[in-house]
Amino acid sequence: MRGLQGKRIVVAGGATGIGAATAERLVQEGASVVVGDLNVAGAEATAKRAAEGGGVAIPVAFDLSDEASIQALIDRSVAELGGIDGLFNVGADVSDANLGRDADLLGMDPAVWRRTFDVNLLGYTLASRAAIPHLLAAGGGAIVNTSSGAGWSGSPVRPAYAASKAGVNALTRHIATRWGKEGIRCNGLAPGLVMGETQVRQADTALQAKAIEVALSPRLGRPDDLAGIAAFLFSDDGEWINGQVWSICGGMNLRA
Repeated sequence: MRGLQGKRIVVAGGATGIGAATAERLVQEGASVVVGDLNVAGAEATAKRAAEGGGVAIPVAFDLSDEASIQALIDRSVAELGGIDGLFNVGADVSDANLGRDADLLGMDPAVWRRTFDVNLLGYTLASRAAIPHLLAAGGGAIVNTSSGAGWSGSPVRPAYAASKAGVNALTRHIATRWGKEGIRCNGLAPGLVMGETQVRQADTALQAKAIEVALSPRLGRPDDLAGIAAFLFSDDGEWINGQVWSICGGMNLRA
């Protein structure tokens, strides 16, 4: 890809799954990355793998539900890398204690909704707010937000998660329309079912079977499927793409 050599990108949620795969791919393409995550051991492992070929990958502990921690991640990234050119918002609370209790409205727990929005939506908003002044100072840059097909497809359960991802789509369009003329691109990725570490651990065979049934692809997603697309959107090859949310889902959602 053109134009990733020397780029400085923050991966906000890079310990495992899509975030980890993307951090590694970005370094392979010549970018320097900061790998932020609440899972410090996972962030350190990702950074170690990413830097094995001689690239730059710096692990940083941060909490996507804490405003001060988010600001500290961006400040640390600017200090370590001399500025930033991109932000990949990829973290989410998909724990059994949160996503696992995201029931339909009659069975809802408001605490689950608050936690989901704090991490999945407000966290992305605060990270973007902290990053945008530095992207402007660099003459422009890119933000990629991780959304989900759940943001536009109905489901009998997990409405808080779906609503938070619909909010991410709106946030993506806001950033693109507000700062696009100033050189900031903001796009989203809406994955289908991707078999990262969390999904493998949860072993929801019914969900996996349903995803295979509705997809046009013969397999479920892999983190690398998203990593390549995210890297493209950060690269100069993706320079004329702005305000879009792409379905990367093996054909689970057919959208124009």
